[in-house]
Amino acid sequence: MLCARNFRFVAVALPAIATALWTACFGQSSSLSKKSAASDAGQVAAWPYYGGDPGGSRYSPLTQINRSNVQELKVAWVYHTGDVSDGTKHPRKSAFETTPIMVDGTLYFSTAFNRVIALDPETGAERWSYDPKIDLDGRYSEGLINRGVSSWADGRPGSLYKRRIFIATIDARLICLDAASGKPCPDFGAAGEVNLRQGIQNIIREGEYEETSPPAIIDDLVIVGSSIADNDRVESPTGVVRALDARTGALRWTWNPIPQDPRDPAAETWQGESRLKTGAANAWSVIVTDAERHLVFVPTGSASPDYYGGERKGDNKWANSVVALHAGNGKLAWGFQLVHHDLWDYDTASPPLLTTLVREGVRIPVVVQGNKTGNLFVLERDTGAPVFAVVERPVPQSDVPGEQTSPTQPYPVAPPPLSPQQVSVDDAWGLTPEERTSCRQRMLKLVNKGPFTPSTVSGSLIYPGNIGGMNWSGYAFHPVEQILVTNTLRVPFEVHLIPRDQYLPLEQAAKAGQMRAEVSPQHGTPYGMSRDALLSPVRPIPCIAPPWSVLTAVDLGTGRIRWETPLGTTEGSLPIDPPARYGLAGFGGPIVTAGGLVFIGSAWDGYVRAFDIETGNELWKAPLPAPGEATPMTYCVRSNGKQFLVIAAGGHGKLPIKLGDTLVAFALP
Repeated sequence: MLCARNFRFVAVALPAIATALWTACFGQSSSLSKKSAASDAGQVAAWPYYGGDPGGSRYSPLTQINRSNVQELKVAWVYHTGDVSDGTKHPRKSAFETTPIMVDGTLYFSTAFNRVIALDPETGAERWSYDPKIDLDGRYSEGLINRGVSSWADGRPGSLYKRRIFIATIDARLICLDAASGKPCPDFGAAGEVNLRQGIQNIIREGEYEETSPPAIIDDLVIVGSSIADNDRVESPTGVVRALDARTGALRWTWNPIPQDPRDPAAETWQGESRLKTGAANAWSVIVTDAERHLVFVPTGSASPDYYGGERKGDNKWANSVVALHAGNGKLAWGFQLVHHDLWDYDTASPPLLTTLVREGVRIPVVVQGNKTGNLFVLERDTGAPVFAVVERPVPQSDVPGEQTSPTQPYPVAPPPLSPQQVSVDDAWGLTPEERTSCRQRMLKLVNKGPFTPSTVSGSLIYPGNIGGMNWSGYAFHPVEQILVTNTLRVPFEVHLIPRDQYLPLEQAAKAGQMRAEVSPQHGTPYGMSRDALLSPVRPIPCIAPPWSVLTAVDLGTGRIRWETPLGTTEGSLPIDPPARYGLAGFGGPIVTAGGLVFIGSAWDGYVRAFDIETGNELWKAPLPAPGEATPMTYCVRSNGKQFLVIAAGGHGKLPIKLGDTLVAFALP
């Protein structure tokens, strides 16, 4: 009875560890979600963090919506933000990528224009909105975007604001709002905001230093990373991670992923003084926390610039890593590097995920970290030691003058790579013979030596490309089933290094729209760069056979893949009748529930879907006003209330899909 009472309490108050407690009390059972589906009347669960809980598991214990009734889901309410840009009125397109949070009976989220809105979570009625008045004409490198807000409850007696909402804006401000009224808290920073550009070295132009992800919260601190424009120059802005006082906004500590102190052991992984001028290695993805251990888990990106590392020789720790920092002082507890001396823009884009594995009856607290390479690393949470062995394998070496490739790269023995690691000219594909021939001819011209093929002047085929593998969409974990679910992208890229004396004409051609490739200068190096998805010459589909986006389930107890299925069809994108399950590459990640379900949008065809977590069978789908390039969330407010599924349907400004401004909620009739 004690366990049963505790489970009911935790399911209401701390949903993220509800099933972990069930497992501890009653043992692991793959049928928990099925058994509980008929007995969860009165179950309540919030979604108080971007990832559902502080560790980002994206798991809900709710079972009102389950395998047996998910087909009955209908639209419950919709909310239009009005914040959408197609690039005509404003220079940048919008990407409505928010995942709302639901806490204290209110739904909070951010829009593409960085406004914060509070809704009634059961009706969608607006309670308040706040406009930070970002410059909509700003030339932000990431476009008009924000992925969510965070909340913090002030437990100090007599506090004026019981709960605060934080947003880090695209123009690099941290703003603190009263959760009840939506007004800035005047005791935080200067009139409710802190300028995050202050104290950052090497910012020289608008839009190169931004904030796109929700802050992390731990121990009365707000933790922020940053988004920094890729490939502009060696001396990019510094990618420091900062902790600010949640009440006052005062700076408490900073941590630079690039070691500045020569006594730091990581400094040995940088040749000469390159660590003192190189920038970035920033944490632009979601940071997660462990309150019990007082640890902050940070995913870091590549050092600047991405595709030529001759000015930063060495492994370049702690770029391209996941690190654990002590929340009290920002000191490094441990770090694990996923990619040495990055030359491919293989950022650690996926958020870390904290959970507990059960292996041979032993419970192991872990951090799960995926990468754009498609590799998934499972590490002990206290030490960073691999749970499954990681081996260093030889990789192709660069012949570019001045470059010094890492001789090896880390590969986990298990799980296997979640996306293919190599394509050949024999994999050239198209809807017509002409397309296949064109793709094959293009691939024949490129250097293609398999995983980690370095960039070349003549052109290299990079696979997975810089969009992944796994990207910021991340993953979700079911603690009872011990299954992790993630979506991966499978798109090859063509990358060229451009000698400095040949660069300017190509940059001008790109700006004039005369070439499709992205071109960047990489100032401070002998080479600019160009990169372009390897696509058909007549339509926006990859030059390799589908699927191009795949949903995969991994048994983390054994390290084996349980199932995988293409994510999305060609409906509305390609002239195929009936639509084919080709899986068109998109963003936005999955969530999982105790009802045995995986919910995800992402696909270009504009549907949100539910899959059976045990089999991967698609059980339900519903059309959205625009593709859902955001991670959904779910909640139940009252003991006699409905479970809602909510997703932002707004498309993505960097994809050839419809844009929108709609938050859509589904529930059972």
